[in-house]
Amino acid sequence: MALLRKINQALLLLLIVTVCGILYKKGHEGAVPRHWADEDSEPPEDLEDEIPVVICAAAGRMGATMAAINSVYSNTDANVMFYVVGLRNTLPRIRKWIEHSKLREINFKIVEFNPTVLEGKIRPDSSRPELLQPLNFVRFYLPLLIHQHEKVIYLDDDVIVQALHCALHDCDRCVSGPGDIQELYDTSLALGHAAAFSDDCDLPAAQDVSRLVGLQNTYMGYLDYRKKTIKDLGISPSTCSFNPGVIVANLTEWKQQRITRQLEKWMKKNVEENLYSSSLGGGVATSPMLIVFHGRHSTINPLWHIRHLGWSPDARYSERFLQEAKLLHWDGRYKPWRLPSVHTDLWQSWFVQDPAGVFRVGHDG
Repeated sequence: MALLRKINQALLLLLIVTVCGILYKKGHEGAVPRHWADEDSEPPEDLEDEIPVVICAAAGRMGATMAAINSVYSNTDANVMFYVVGLRNTLPRIRKWIEHSKLREINFKIVEFNPTVLEGKIRPDSSRPELLQPLNFVRFYLPLLIHQHEKVIYLDDDVIVQALHCALHDCDRCVSGPGDIQELYDTSLALGHAAAFSDDCDLPAAQDVSRLVGLQNTYMGYLDYRKKTIKDLGISPSTCSFNPGVIVANLTEWKQQRITRQLEKWMKKNVEENLYSSSLGGGVATSPMLIVFHGRHSTINPLWHIRHLGWSPDARYSERFLQEAKLLHWDGRYKPWRLPSVHTDLWQSWFVQDPAGVFRVGHDG
């Protein structure tokens, strides 16, 4: 009897321990940090139809970000989730601008970018120091910032998506439809390609644009071909470059091919050997991408990335050409929120006033 009693007591103790373990596990299931979760797990069903759009919000350019978001949101019925990326000290201002303006209805998540990942990877002697701002390199780290999506869109902050346009007094000349971000998201990527870009050689005809003298559209403008490391790549200097201001990315391929690690490798090599022609193309972020994605990227419809509007204060496109454009990009020094610049009316129509009154068109802030 004594032996039986001891067995029963042992079984009772085991049962109590098991029940306590179950209760403890249930009580702590939600405490696992999200970034510890398996990134390769299947996304929830409600994310399948969501279009993730990644855009940065730098302190002095936040008005540009809000204009870009407004133009995307206003021209689509798709379920867009905006991932607005900023540095820690700007996050409260980003939230206030969105929640206290007409943008309060958008779906968004604010993502903090930690600039310490760039330590030892950037040369400080660029001819255009504004290109060395940490958020300029967010596009290198997309899979580390955005989880649970296989495909994402990345946009520079100095873009706007256009609505339906008609020629004055002639609605028969309307383009077929507005710039719906769903169309860009549906860009096909070839098997094995981690990203799609716009090739720089698909510029409009000469009669459609003026004063783009000196524009860089080949690898020669971004890589220093006097350096052995660049020569050894075997890439012709006349190869057409591409612009990473608009990206459609397959994050599954990106992670499998370790694209981020490859980009960091070429950032470090530039620190050691000064490989990039930053005085020409200003491509401190573009150059590593040109190397890593050479011959391994798909192409975006040219109308979804009409660029170089900020290349010169005189670089005007024809009205006819702009009516067909889906997305406009003021890449270059001359931004539409500052003077001098061109086609500012097309940008200002999407500008959202800063509720804090800090950012004003015509000023930095």
